[in-house]
Amino acid sequence: MAEHTSFDLAGHETFMHKEIHEQPAAVDRALRGRLDQRFATAHLGGVALSARDVLGIRRVKILGCGSAHYAGLLGAQLIESLSRIPADAEVASEFRFRNPVIDPHTLYVAVSQSGETYDTLAAVQEVTRKGGTVIGVVNTPGSSIARACGTGVHLHAGPEISVTSTKTFTVTAVVFALLALQLGRVRDLGPAEGHRLMDALAVLPGQIEQILASEDEAAAVGRRIADASSAFFVGRVGGYPIALEGAQKLKEVSYVHAEAYPGAELKHGPLALIDPAVPTIVVLPDDHLLDKNLASVSEIRARSGPVIAVTDADIDDAGFAAVLRVPHTEPELAPVLHSIPLQLVAYHAALALGRDIDKPRNLAKSVTVE
Repeated sequence: MAEHTSFDLAGHETFMHKEIHEQPAAVDRALRGRLDQRFATAHLGGVALSARDVLGIRRVKILGCGSAHYAGLLGAQLIESLSRIPADAEVASEFRFRNPVIDPHTLYVAVSQSGETYDTLAAVQEVTRKGGTVIGVVNTPGSSIARACGTGVHLHAGPEISVTSTKTFTVTAVVFALLALQLGRVRDLGPAEGHRLMDALAVLPGQIEQILASEDEAAAVGRRIADASSAFFVGRVGGYPIALEGAQKLKEVSYVHAEAYPGAELKHGPLALIDPAVPTIVVLPDDHLLDKNLASVSEIRARSGPVIAVTDADIDDAGFAAVLRVPHTEPELAPVLHSIPLQLVAYHAALALGRDIDKPRNLAKSVTVE
């Protein structure tokens, strides 16, 4: 898979569309040389942590803004699930203003596509000033955040020109899976589980290609969403960060209002807004929560809300306004695949509305001001 390093459209109408289609190659680069078959683990060369260091970590806190924060939410779930280290993600722009306690046994992870996000850089400076350990996850070596951290992981996503991040979000999620695997194999994760995840990671680029080959189905959903004044996105556990990211993509590139909720939160307020004019996109992974997710779908249908599913489960299409299917993978990695159709939905909604897709109004690629 060749890396596109030029800044031309390469036959695509927009950079966003080009970058969505570059994701198989970007994920392949992010994985290359980082899977260790002998020890069933991942090896991120920029993470200068010995086994003893890893065993001393009591908590992981991930700091980022916007899509980087949503990738961090997924990363925290992966790290906690695979390594059994308590982990959470916090919006970097709020972090330093609450005078946080910096724990020397906490590993802080700063996430930024550009490496120049001011709010995230300020959070890094707050951590390091108080003696904390912080690593960077960035797409730009030599950037301010990379230099401030001194150690970390290069995404290898390649240039991303469109303001709306697509391939950097996907690659960041994959890098967090690698970090979780690396930490987990030092802690409680056995070699069989390590190989299970490595095998699933290795085939991700091909699975993303399969999703992109079905773009017409996502395009039809995007055109339908373009006619709505508002949309809901719903997901549970790993599906919730993807719902947040899907809603973010839709509103920032198409200007259609969108909100995301955990599935169980619908009954705590948002159901009041469900009606036939408000479509809901539900992330439905084929996991132990499938029945609970389908129960949420029933609640929406009971109020005449149209439901669009993004799923790798074998579900009946009846009753859904549309079903966007993705290949089956291991549950930990399913969110990576579920995010791809939502990028295409947002893109085609914006295209139908005639938006300036690569340069959404009021937004900048690199937010370097407070």
